Amino acid sequence: MLEGDPDQNYENVLAEIQSFELPIEATLRSVYDDQPNAHKKFMEKLDACIRNHDKEIEKMCNFHHQGFVDAITELLKVRTDAEKLKVQVTDTNRRFQDAGKEVIVQTEDIIRCRIQQRNITTVVEKLQLCLPVLEMYSKLKEQMSAKRYYSALKTMEQLENVFFPRVSQYRFCQLMIENLPKLREDIKEISMSDLKDFLESIRKHSDKIGETAMKQAQQQKIFNVALQKQNNVKFGKNVYINDRIPEERNEVELKRGFEEEDENEEEVLTVQDLVDFSPVYRCLHIYSVLGDEETFENYYRKQRKKQARLVLQPQSNMHETVDGYRRYFTQIVGFFVVEDHILHVTQGLVTRAYTDELWNMALSKIIAVLRAHSSYCTDPDLVLELKNLIVIFADTLQGYGFPVNRLFDLLFEIRDQYNETLLKKWAGVFRDIFEEDNYSPIPIVNEEEYKVVISKFPFQDPDLEKQSFPKKFPMSQSVPHIYIQVKEFIYASLKFSESLHRSSTEIDDMLRKSTNLLLTRTLSSCLLNLIRKPHIGLTELVQIIINTTHLEQACKYLEDFITNITNISQETVHTTRLYGLSTFKDARHAAEGEIYTKLNQKIDEFVQLADYDWTMSEPDGRASGYLMDLINFLRSIFQVFTHLPGKVAQTACMSACQHLSTSLMQMLLDSELKQISMGAVQQFNLDVIQCELFASSEPVPGLQGDTLQLAFIDLRQLLDLFMVWDWSTYLADYGQPASKYLRVNPNTALTLLEKMKDTSKKNNIFAQFRKNDRDKQKLIETVVKQLRSLVNGMSQHT
Repeated sequence: MLEGDPDQNYENVLAEIQSFELPIEATLRSVYDDQPNAHKKFMEKLDACIRNHDKEIEKMCNFHHQGFVDAITELLKVRTDAEKLKVQVTDTNRRFQDAGKEVIVQTEDIIRCRIQQRNITTVVEKLQLCLPVLEMYSKLKEQMSAKRYYSALKTMEQLENVFFPRVSQYRFCQLMIENLPKLREDIKEISMSDLKDFLESIRKHSDKIGETAMKQAQQQKIFNVALQKQNNVKFGKNVYINDRIPEERNEVELKRGFEEEDENEEEVLTVQDLVDFSPVYRCLHIYSVLGDEETFENYYRKQRKKQARLVLQPQSNMHETVDGYRRYFTQIVGFFVVEDHILHVTQGLVTRAYTDELWNMALSKIIAVLRAHSSYCTDPDLVLELKNLIVIFADTLQGYGFPVNRLFDLLFEIRDQYNETLLKKWAGVFRDIFEEDNYSPIPIVNEEEYKVVISKFPFQDPDLEKQSFPKKFPMSQSVPHIYIQVKEFIYASLKFSESLHRSSTEIDDMLRKSTNLLLTRTLSSCLLNLIRKPHIGLTELVQIIINTTHLEQACKYLEDFITNITNISQETVHTTRLYGLSTFKDARHAAEGEIYTKLNQKIDEFVQLADYDWTMSEPDGRASGYLMDLINFLRSIFQVFTHLPGKVAQTACMSACQHLSTSLMQMLLDSELKQISMGAVQQFNLDVIQCELFASSEPVPGLQGDTLQLAFIDLRQLLDLFMVWDWSTYLADYGQPASKYLRVNPNTALTLLEKMKDTSKKNNIFAQFRKNDRDKQKLIETVVKQLRSLVNGMSQHT
């Protein structure tokens, strides 16, 4: 808004407009924003200002007009010269143009060359900047082609961190940058593929690796055994008896199983010689560089666990041959040898905790497999070879730091099974020995044969030594064979205990216990089965009793034999004694009982040959033929019994006489025998007299007085009663301690008397016409009645 004098304000506005200071919008706005009619007043002032300027212009023009006219006149004068000059200039310009065309061409060439030089310089500079990048990328391609993936990854790092930032503005660099992740993935895939090939290869070659490792462990063990043996000899320590050294045989066993190895091979192969671990190293380094090490570790462990399960899976027929067990063990050893190598040459790929966990899992599976498959083994040699393989297997893995105590605990279980297979095998050996034996004393014709038998069996008899040749050992051929086989069993049992890291006391206890099982179970069972066989006769039984006596006496030598092996004195508190005494005593008792049984059966066979004419009127005057044959048989057999212990022969003789007496009595009282004559009783009496004569002839030494005759006392009193017909005395004295016929039972007498009564009735048709016969018949009837009364009274009293 305008303030103060309006005219002065308008003057100021016009002055500002004339000053040409822009912008003038604010100035004009101040005019138009003023009070009403300001615009009109301003316009009037503006017109007045314009008129003043026009007047000044007009004055100035009037002042300079003459000069302007003079100037125009001068210009008109030079007009002609200007046209000439123009023509000259144009001509000169044309000539210059014509003359400068070549210069222009040369100049353009120069310019173009200078541009090219500049461009070349620029290109060289840029190429010098890009060339290292291209060289490094070319190097990367070469490394990829040569499968040097770890170096390729390092090259990629250099490209990304050093070279690419210098040329990042170029398109080829962007293409390279975009291609690097793909190359990294390719490297990961290729390295993983190499790892898979490695894992597949290692699975196929695990058995070779394990076989090599077990051979080395075996060679080391053989060396240690030889060194220990040398030290024992050096210090004068005799571990085994002189007649055989099981240790040598054990060394032979240790060498078996891997004989396929080239004996001329001097170089000791290691796992690095057999396996190229570079794929693992490369893959581990690659994944480490890529920052994905955990993925690689997880994959490796997962795959190896799967392979472990495959390795631990046995074949169904593994137990049939030792090769099946060997392949199983070598694969497992190869697996863990590789893991142990990976553990020590890499950092973090596998850890001790991981290998321990894997081994514990494998060990549980191995023990379950061995326990199951070994139970099917029936061949002790196979079980022993299995034991040797387990020992080598355990020693090998123990050398790599794996705990194997559970494997040795398993061996104790297998040891019991081994003993069972040995017992079964030796049962067959004993049966063969018994089958081949002739059960006759061993004949000796010269000193050499005598020494051969003595070398096999510890027999000592000064009386036999004094005898001249030819002579006989009391035992049969089976005795030294049994003794030798028992020693062989001890050797076989000892084989299993070797290399088990057990003390001599434990080995001694094991040998004695297994030997006791052989004696008390196997040999005893074979003896009992032999004794019960039908074809074994009395002579053979007698020889068996003699054999068991000598085998029993030899048990102390077996104890000394075990003591010499283990160096454990028999006087030690916890030393187990051999149970040979009870074993052979039971066998003798069984043989003695079988002798009694077979002797009685033989007596029964003779008795069955009896052919009495029970209705004969007069006796033959001599004993029956079957009875004389029986007595002659008893005399001969009791002559053989002289080699038996006295009580056995005496008991057998007493048992035979008692059985014969019982058999004869049963013959008289047989229910099928309905009639018997007095002549038959007299003939029967002659036979009993021969039995009594045999009993009184002392067929076996040592029986006192009339001990054998007492076996026939019941028959004698019964026959005397019928021969003398002394019924009054019998009936009067019955029940009295001093009765003459104390051993005659009323039932027996009644049965026999009734058979004689029936005979008297049928054979004496005219008995009623003879007074004596009638009296005898009445007497018999009277006695029968009295006997019946006596028997009835005894029944009522009872």
